[in-house]
Amino acid sequence: MPHLIRNGQLIDSDPVELLTLQALLASDDKSQGVFIAAGEDIEALADHLGDIPVIALDFPAFSDGRAYSSANLLRRQFEYKGEIRAVGDVRIDQLEQMARCGFDAFELAEGQNTNLALAKLDGYSYSYQQTIDRAPLFRSR
Repeated sequence: MPHLIRNGQLIDSDPVELLTLQALLASDDKSQGVFIAAGEDIEALADHLGDIPVIALDFPAFSDGRAYSSANLLRRQFEYKGEIRAVGDVRIDQLEQMARCGFDAFELAEGQNTNLALAKLDGYSYSYQQTIDRAPLFRSR
């Protein structure tokens, strides 16, 4: 089982079942988690975001950054308050940038060091750009 980090904590088990986008949209019960493959349109969820507890965005490869944009849109444009989980080829080097885009849960790729991942999530105390999780440095003056 891959390692799951949620809100900076290592989680042993996850009871959330993730449905595909098509399965969730076809279901009468929209209160389940959903897996969004890279390239799928998150706007299809717009009318159901208040019901969905977890949205898992797929990183099919380390170099595929489409899920960063999806997470940012979910947080900023749609004001989604639930969990946004990074799944797939999720590497330690990406965690801080993922958190800055709105991810708050991470299913690490096989072979990743969980202790190092938890340390990386502490990241830097300041940033120069506006992010989901903090204001830019110049606003703190």
